[in-house]
Amino acid sequence: MAFFDTSNLRGDIMGGITTGVVALPLALAFGEASGAGPIAGLYGAIIVGFFAAMFGGTGANVSGPTGPMIVVFAGVFASLSGDPALVFLAVILAGFIQILLGVFKFGQYIKLVPYPVVSGFMSGIGCIIIALQTARLFGHEPIGKGTIPALKSIPGAVSDPNFTALALGLLTLAIVFFWPKNLGKWIPGALAALLIGTVLSVMIPGAPILGDIPTGLPSLVVPAFEADAMFIVLEAAILLALLGAIDSLLTSLVADNMTRTQHNSDQELIGQGIGNSIAGFFGAIPGAGATMRTVVNIRSGGSTKISGMIHGALLFAVAVVLAPLASQIPHAVLAGILVKVGYDIVDIAYLKRAHKGPRWDLILMVLVLTLTVFVDLITAVAVGVVLAALAFVKETADEQLKSLMSIEPRTDNPEELAILQEARGRITMFDFGGPLSFGAAADLGHQVRDKWKDGHAAFIMDFSRTPNIDLSAIKAIETIAEDAKVAGKQLLVSGASGEISDLLHGLDVGQKIPEDHWFDDRKSALAFALADLKKK
Repeated sequence: MAFFDTSNLRGDIMGGITTGVVALPLALAFGEASGAGPIAGLYGAIIVGFFAAMFGGTGANVSGPTGPMIVVFAGVFASLSGDPALVFLAVILAGFIQILLGVFKFGQYIKLVPYPVVSGFMSGIGCIIIALQTARLFGHEPIGKGTIPALKSIPGAVSDPNFTALALGLLTLAIVFFWPKNLGKWIPGALAALLIGTVLSVMIPGAPILGDIPTGLPSLVVPAFEADAMFIVLEAAILLALLGAIDSLLTSLVADNMTRTQHNSDQELIGQGIGNSIAGFFGAIPGAGATMRTVVNIRSGGSTKISGMIHGALLFAVAVVLAPLASQIPHAVLAGILVKVGYDIVDIAYLKRAHKGPRWDLILMVLVLTLTVFVDLITAVAVGVVLAALAFVKETADEQLKSLMSIEPRTDNPEELAILQEARGRITMFDFGGPLSFGAAADLGHQVRDKWKDGHAAFIMDFSRTPNIDLSAIKAIETIAEDAKVAGKQLLVSGASGEISDLLHGLDVGQKIPEDHWFDDRKSALAFALADLKKK
């Protein structure tokens, strides 16, 4: 198979050019918001966009700086005092981590983050972006770094606005939110806002502008290893790597749905890692698969990696030739563009119908959103994933116990049903029906004791459909065996495979069940239990 698929060359050229035009204002805005400067954002789009497309595993994916990545990177930039040697070391390490995630086939696991966690996390990032840009809409810079200082800066900015900046900011918001779709086919709303706002700023000065922007090729950054800062660098690298991986793979899923193709998750991570590691060496901000730009690429005809590479090449031409003109762009215009980006990241569609879905999912989403905005992103994701996992275990355990404790016989075999009917409820048969979760195992012993108090004399544990058991299930079986002996009840085992039997005996649990109470099938166990009951 050829490395480059040229069967859709015309569509890829159109997709790449269109996406490059869309990416230009966003790259400049993200660079400015990150603290590293507009040119760092532009080169982030160039380098990550080009190399992630070349080596990635999603044909139509277009990569570059994204809102979530910028929020994290801005925090890293502030915490490391803007030291390029340390800041971009974190970016380089993040790229290496992504490459390792791809090499060791972790792509399939990253996609397992529950939707409420992703929704809350992304919505929180959208709120952070809006909070960070609100003061700039009024012509002021936020006092301090982070979300809380940015929120505290808003009242002062509102009470003392730069009216020129405010007018440009409001005009930008009007353009990006209400730009006609038919015009958007020819010139994107964000680009139109950038051009109109900049021209008006030149005609009516007074609003803060970007100022001098370096032009030409980027300089090589030599990373520095300082012991005092390595913990912060490593923490930042891991967060950037994981966030970029999640962001990219979610975008890849969107691309799959639109193109009816299937991406290679692990190869996509390798491509993203290569792009980010190279970006770090040239002082460019990190990136990930960008959903909006990918959608634009596909709708414009792009379908292979050539389109993403053309997008990067077009931006490179802009960086070399037109960077000096970008110095006239007002901060308020970029802030307006970023407010729209933040709004698009917030999961408005889910919030509108969340009340119709599971209440726990909404609570989890709001919790993750709150932690993202007011604590930090690592805590938000960690708490969200742990709570989601615990909730899933609890729900699974409840369903398993409900099924196990059902009074209805769990068999269609006429002979087995006849035995159970003759026993008149004195025999209980548990068909585990699959692996026993540790959540269900924890309560299984208590449930069995309740059955015995109700007059059940014999208890059969059927493992015919259980491929394996873990230590929690084994300890539950041990408790049941000990309780059965004390209560003078029969405990029988049926269908235990060699592996399960070996585990039970190896941990001295099987020895607590008499040898003549082990059977190959349920019918034999039921017949033995009934015969024993008739003797009493």
